[in-house]
Amino acid sequence: MDTNTERRIALFIDFENLVTNTGISPGSFDLRPSLDRLLERGKIIYRRAYCDWSRFRDAKAGLHELGVELIDVPPSTSAGKNGADMRLVIDALELSYARQHIDTFVIASGDSDFCPLAHKLRENDKRVIGLAVKEATSPFFVRACDEFLYLETPSRAKARAAREHERPAHGGGRGKPQKGGKAPEVPEIAREVVASLLARATGPLNPSLIKETIVRKEPDFDERDHGFSTFSRLLEAMEKEGLLKRQQLKGRQWYVLSADHVDQPEHGDGGGEAPEVAEAELEEEIIPDPEE
Repeated sequence: MDTNTERRIALFIDFENLVTNTGISPGSFDLRPSLDRLLERGKIIYRRAYCDWSRFRDAKAGLHELGVELIDVPPSTSAGKNGADMRLVIDALELSYARQHIDTFVIASGDSDFCPLAHKLRENDKRVIGLAVKEATSPFFVRACDEFLYLETPSRAKARAAREHERPAHGGGRGKPQKGGKAPEVPEIAREVVASLLARATGPLNPSLIKETIVRKEPDFDERDHGFSTFSRLLEAMEKEGLLKRQQLKGRQWYVLSADHVDQPEHGDGGGEAPEVAEAELEEEIIPDPEE
């Protein structure tokens, strides 16, 4: 896919799954933070939520404000919830065939019943992003997606706030923990991916390629769960451990090289072409200068 092409995203919400035994009540359900994260990836042009809305009236106004179309699936049998799931699957598959310009499908549910849908969409060359509450998500569904995002629950928000409080002031590496908290720690998946990519690299690596490769292997990877406020902070910590070396090309973007890379002498006028850089195949976040 052309990396300059903005993603077109369709969002399908299995609403009952997100508010049943998850710690989120229908009245307090807030989709806006998740929409903000999705908007960083592209334009959301299709938004639908499925359930028996007579049971979740408190959530309707907030979803309407965000432009979500509410699809009412009243329970005609004891398997009413399955009816909502089936309607979601049918609509998603129809959309994937009828609207070729939609390249990314977000399935907001933690139900493993959606694994076949995720596999079929990926077979059709669509990117699949899962969205759900971590404690109520099937690991099978996580692995069926290209990427997985977690909704913020009260308990998850409290745990994240505690990590932020315990993190050293600059949060850039593996400083001393505070108040008995754990210092940020480089996850093993990041070590493996960086070592593998650098071993095969013929030039500097774009950090977004590293992040994308990690997410391919571990769809729900989030550097914040390991104590790093941004991905660039994680790379900075890896550099301090001697796992890689970072370098700014033409004074702008940071790139990653092997730890034993020898810098080339700079020309006085800063002229000449920058070395060829291994870019990500898909559009990802831009990693800024960690000191900015």
